[in-house]
Amino acid sequence: MYVNITDNKEAANKGSSGALVNYLEKENRLENGKEPELWFNGQRQDLEAYEVRRALDGNNAKLGKDEAKFFLVNISPSQKELAHLKELYGKKELKEQLKQYAEKVMDEYARNFKRPGINSNKDLLWFGKIEHHRYYTHKDKEVQDGTKKRGERKEGNQMHIQVIVSRRNITNKIKLSPMNSSKGRNAEHSKKMGQFDRMAFKQCGETLFDETFDFERNLKETLAYANIQKHGSLAQREQLDLLGQGASQNYESRSVANELAQGVAEGLFQTTGNMLETVGKTIGSFLEIMMEPVYVAPEPEPAKRKKKKKKGQSQDQSHGHRM
Repeated sequence: MYVNITDNKEAANKGSSGALVNYLEKENRLENGKEPELWFNGQRQDLEAYEVRRALDGNNAKLGKDEAKFFLVNISPSQKELAHLKELYGKKELKEQLKQYAEKVMDEYARNFKRPGINSNKDLLWFGKIEHHRYYTHKDKEVQDGTKKRGERKEGNQMHIQVIVSRRNITNKIKLSPMNSSKGRNAEHSKKMGQFDRMAFKQCGETLFDETFDFERNLKETLAYANIQKHGSLAQREQLDLLGQGASQNYESRSVANELAQGVAEGLFQTTGNMLETVGKTIGSFLEIMMEPVYVAPEPEPAKRKKKKKKGQSQDQSHGHRM
C-alpha cells in the first residue's frame, strides 16, 4: 500500500484548487459515455467537481498568497492488494470498500497532527476521487530503457484514490500542514502548527489495510523493508536479514517479523544482539519458531540384493559341505 502526500511544487497548491480538480476529472472526459466517477468524502458520495473547487477555495481564511492552500494525498493499493479485495468483495463492491478505507486513512491523517479538536476525517475539509488508470512518466524505468512511452497506460488493475485536503480544518479556523516535520525540535512551532510525522502516516496506511481486510503481507512487501533496503545502515540490514530468515517459516513468524521490522526501520536497535535483548519474550518466541528443525522424512534404505548362484553350482556347494 502506497500512501503519500504530494510535494507542494507538484501540487501547485498556492492558488485556486481549480487546476488540480480539473486535472483529476481527466478520466471522466476521456471516457465519455461511461458513468462518471463523482467525488466523495465522509458525508457524501455524489459531489460534483464545481462543488469541490468552490468548497476548497472558500476555506483558506488568512492564508497568504505564498502559503499552501491544500494538499494532495495519494492512496494507491498494489495489484496484489486489489486482487485480494476483489476476491473478498467482488468487482462492484471493491470500489466502495476502497472509499471506506480512504475515510479511515483520513482519520489517521487528522490524528497525526496531535491537535485538540482534530480527531477524525470529519474535522477536515477533504474530497476523494477514484481513478482507474496510471500512466508511464519519465521517472519510470520502462520509459528510460525505451520499452514504454511516456503517457502510455500502465497494465493491470491500477485503481487508486486521490484526495485533496484543505490546509484549513472544516471550521476554517485551524491551520494544518502535513509538511511540518519539526518533531518537537521547535516546541512552539509544533504547538502552533501541529506536528506531523509523514513516515508514521505512511506506515499507518499499510497497517490499517492489513487489519481492515485481513491481508497477509510478506516481509518484503512492507514499507519498513523497503525503507531499510534503501536508507538503512549495515546494522539495520543485518537485523532485517535475521527477520527474513524467521519470516520464511510460517504465518506466525511472518507476522512477528513484520512488526519487528518497523522497529528496525525506526532505528530502535543498535545491533542485532541489542534487538534480541530489547524485544525479550517476543523475539524469544520468534527465534524458537525460526530455529525449529524442519522434519525431513528419511530416505528408504535400498533393498538388499540377493546373492546370485554361480552357474552349475549345486545347493551344497553354494552353502558349503555339511559336517
